[in-house]
Amino acid sequence: MKKVTVYCGSNRGLNPSYEQEAKKLAFEMVQRELDLVYGAGNVGLMGVIADAMLAGGRHVHGIIPQKLVAIEVAHKGCTELTVVETMRDRKWLMAEKGDGFIAMPGGIGTFEELFEIMTLNQLGYIQKPLALYNVNGYYDGLLAFLKHSSEEGFLHQAQLNLLIVSDDPKDLLNQMQGFQPIHMDKWEVRR
Repeated sequence: MKKVTVYCGSNRGLNPSYEQEAKKLAFEMVQRELDLVYGAGNVGLMGVIADAMLAGGRHVHGIIPQKLVAIEVAHKGCTELTVVETMRDRKWLMAEKGDGFIAMPGGIGTFEELFEIMTLNQLGYIQKPLALYNVNGYYDGLLAFLKHSSEEGFLHQAQLNLLIVSDDPKDLLNQMQGFQPIHMDKWEVRR
């Protein structure tokens, strides 16, 4: 794993710990000589993690659709800035460029990206580690819902097992680096 795609909010959130934890994640990535792929924003947690990675001397590849360049204030300091036509192009390029994925606290866009990577892993289009950086228990409610979905027969336990969850960046990256994919043919099919 050399490049990590990080999904996170274009807001900083109300609790200052979200910003602090974004910096901790960046520090740990810098220590491991990992580079960042992200949504190219200069605002919110996106700007925080990009600035911390750049300060650590790492390569930061920002990918943003033209329509959002002004809205999300595209980060002009990115080592590499790719402006694409659509959100679909952005998401696909971010999925393609990253060797693993981390969803930090964020909003609807972060949730969409998280679920898209879960789906791509499930269907075998990619086989890359996906992690939730569960700062302050941010994802506890979502994890409870995913467990409920599995208990109701709509989500394979094997897919849930692929989701790495931690509130510690060292543990998160250790688990990602030890990731072992599960092939779809090994999953139980419910009829």
